[in-house]
Amino acid sequence: MSEGTIIKALSGFYYVEDNGQIIQCRGRGVFRKNKITPLVGDHVVYQAENDKEGYIMEIKPRKNELMRPQIANIDQAILIFSAKEPDFNPVLLDRFLVLIEFHQIIPLICITKMDLLLEEEIKTLKERLSVYERIGYEVIFLSSHTTEGIEQFRSIIGNHTSVFAGQSGVGKTSLLNALQPGLELKTSEISTHLGRGRHTTRHVEFIPIDHGLIADTPGFSSLEFNELDIEDLAWTFPELREKGNDCKFRGCLHDNEPHCAVKSAVKTGEISGERYQHYLQFLAEIKDRKPRY
Repeated sequence: MSEGTIIKALSGFYYVEDNGQIIQCRGRGVFRKNKITPLVGDHVVYQAENDKEGYIMEIKPRKNELMRPQIANIDQAILIFSAKEPDFNPVLLDRFLVLIEFHQIIPLICITKMDLLLEEEIKTLKERLSVYERIGYEVIFLSSHTTEGIEQFRSIIGNHTSVFAGQSGVGKTSLLNALQPGLELKTSEISTHLGRGRHTTRHVEFIPIDHGLIADTPGFSSLEFNELDIEDLAWTFPELREKGNDCKFRGCLHDNEPHCAVKSAVKTGEISGERYQHYLQFLAEIKDRKPRY
């Protein structure tokens, strides 16, 4: 028996990396019987049939996992949004942040295509993103064409397992090509009719870059809060999580309750009004969700 890490899943095969060697494996039948799906990122025990093929015998415990995309044991999620084409979308960013925080994965925010903005637009966007920096998130501004921010980006991916997340067309694949010339990953133009990019990544696969692993994925196919209960939501907003300790009532949802420290902080500007409105929007969405059986 040997151990390795699944670095790619494709068409029922799992490609396990073990000290630089790639073994093409299938999962044991018992996994299907018990409805267990091996994921990219899983640390596994496998039995080699020869030097190229084998079977996955055991999946080691996971520290975290995502199902859309299907990936496990991630150190950090790099949330990639474009400054333009498509325009920066703060509601979508907060939705991603909620899901990543819920799974206890460290989020990093990267804004691409900065070369498309005028000087005044750059100033406005950076002021808008300063809200996230004050919360404690790291924000990096990038351009794959001018290489702005590329070296700073390299410093955050080394020796880490990362997953890219963000809407299509924001330059995730272009960024990978800029980080490691020669990858020649397929990119796609923005659809002028739909105003968004076409998916160019069809499966989940780890790409080794600068002593780290980056998962290029087909993207998040679902951004719904099906796993969250209403009590979970405030915890995924770091500023609400911290200020909520000062609320008068335990279990305060920071909505209609009196003596709410979060609402007071919104009034004084200590907490972003825009972020708080997104929180209320997500809270209503979870409340309106059909009961789970």
